[in-house]
Amino acid sequence: MEKYLIAAAVVLLVLIAIIISGYVKAPPDKAFIISGWKREPKILIGRAGIKIPFLERKDVLMLKQVSIDIKTNGYVPTLDFIGVDIDAVAKIRVKTDPEGIKIAMKNFLNMSEAQIAAALTDSLQGNMREIIGTVKLKELNTDRKRFGDEVQSKAQTDMNALGIEIISCNIQKIEDEKGLIVALGQDNMSQIQKDASIAKAQAERDVAIAEAEAKKIANEAQVAAETEIASKRNELRIRQADLKKESDIKQAEADAAYEIQQQEQRKTIEVNTANANIARQEREVELRRREVEVTEQTLTAEIKKKAEAEKFARQQKAEAELFERQRQAEAEKFEKEKEAEAKKIQAEAEMYARQQEAEGIRAVGEAEARAIEAKGIAEAEALEKKAEAMKKYGQAAMMEMIVKALPEMAAAIAKPLESIDKVTIIDGGASGGTNGVTDMGTYVPNVLAKTIESVREVTGLDLVEVMKAGTYDAKVNRNINVTGLNNTIDPVTE
Repeated sequence: MEKYLIAAAVVLLVLIAIIISGYVKAPPDKAFIISGWKREPKILIGRAGIKIPFLERKDVLMLKQVSIDIKTNGYVPTLDFIGVDIDAVAKIRVKTDPEGIKIAMKNFLNMSEAQIAAALTDSLQGNMREIIGTVKLKELNTDRKRFGDEVQSKAQTDMNALGIEIISCNIQKIEDEKGLIVALGQDNMSQIQKDASIAKAQAERDVAIAEAEAKKIANEAQVAAETEIASKRNELRIRQADLKKESDIKQAEADAAYEIQQQEQRKTIEVNTANANIARQEREVELRRREVEVTEQTLTAEIKKKAEAEKFARQQKAEAELFERQRQAEAEKFEKEKEAEAKKIQAEAEMYARQQEAEGIRAVGEAEARAIEAKGIAEAEALEKKAEAMKKYGQAAMMEMIVKALPEMAAAIAKPLESIDKVTIIDGGASGGTNGVTDMGTYVPNVLAKTIESVREVTGLDLVEVMKAGTYDAKVNRNINVTGLNNTIDPVTE
C-alpha cells in the first residue's frame, strides 16, 4: 500500500513540475500561439495558459501598432500627367478577431516590427501609386486627407487577406517634378496680394470719403457759426447805433445819464467776460488738478517701488558691510592677540636683556667707582703732600713753579710762529727807529716780559729780581735773599 502511495506522490509531483514548467502568460500587445497537442491552436492574449512540455510549442504574434514609411521612390504621374513624389506614413496592426489572427499568424508569426513593416511596404506603396494616377495635382495638394483615405481604403482590401488592419494613412510631403506646386502657391499669393490691394484701396477710398464728408460738415458748421456771429454783431452795431442816436438826441439833456448807461454797459460786458474767463480757468484748473493727481499717483508708485528697491539694496548692503566688519573685527582681534603675544615675548626678552645690561652697567659702575675712589685718594694724598711742601717752602715753592713754567710759556707764545711759511718785510727801517726784522725777533721776548710783569702785578713776585738774586748787586747793594730754590736757578752775573 505504501508503495502505491509513494508512486502516486511521485506521479503527482511530476505532473506539478510539468504544469509549472509549462506555465505561460501573454502580455496585451502580443499573442501566444500554443499548438501541437490539439488540432486547433490555442491563442493567449493578455492571459495565462499551460503549454505541455515536449508536446506543444509556443509562438509569438506581434499585436502592437507598427508605423510604415510609404514612399513613391520616384515621380509618379497624376491624372493630369504631372509627376509627383509623395512621402506618407501608415499606421497598421494585426487584427485581433479570431479570423484575423488565424490569417495573420500564417503570415507574420514570430516576426518583429521591422520584419512586418518590410513585408507590407511594397503592397502599400503599390496601392498609393495606383491612387496617384486617379487624382489631379491640385486636388492632391489641396485635399490630402481625402487622398490618404483613398489610399487607406484601397490598401485595406489587400491587407484583409493578410490579417492586417490599417489604422491611418497620413501624407507627409508632396513634391512635383516641374515645381508647379510652388507656381500654384505664387499664383495664389498674387491673387491674395491683389485682393489685399483692392481691399486696401477700397478702405482708403472709404476713409477719404469719410474725411471729405466730415470736412464738409465741419465747414458748414463753421459757416453757420460765422454767419450767426456776423448777424449778432450786426444786430449789436444796429442796437449800438440806436442807442447812440438816442443818446445824441438826449445828450444835451442827460449827459450824466448817458455816462452812467455807458458805465453800466461796460460793467455788464466786463462781468460777462470775467465770468467766461472764470469758467474757462475753472475748467483748466480741474483739468490740471486731474493731471496732477495722475502724475502724483504715477510718481507715488514709482517712488514707492524705487524706495522699496533702494531699501532692499541698502538692507543687502548693510548686511554685507556688517558681515565684512565682523570678519575684519575678528581678523583684527586675532592679529592684535598675536601682536600682543609677540610684544609680550619681546618685552620679556627686552626686560631680561636690560636686566643683564643693568647688571653689567652696575658692575662697570662699581669698578669705575672703585677706580675713581682710588684715583681720588691718590690725588688727595698727592695734593696733601704738595700742600705740605708748599706750606713748608712757602713763597719759594710758588716761585719755583712759576720759574719752571716759564719755558712752557715761551713755547706757547712762539707756537703761532710755526704756522708762518714765509715772511715778507716791507719796512726796512730807513727813516730810523725799529725795522721789521727787529720787531720780528723781539716778538717772543716782549710778550714774555709782559707776561712776567702780569705775574708780578697779580702775585707780587718779581721774576726778574728772582733771576738776579745770585748777583753781587742783589746780595750786597740791594740785600735780596731767596731761599728754597734748591739751586734750580743759575746765578746771572752782570
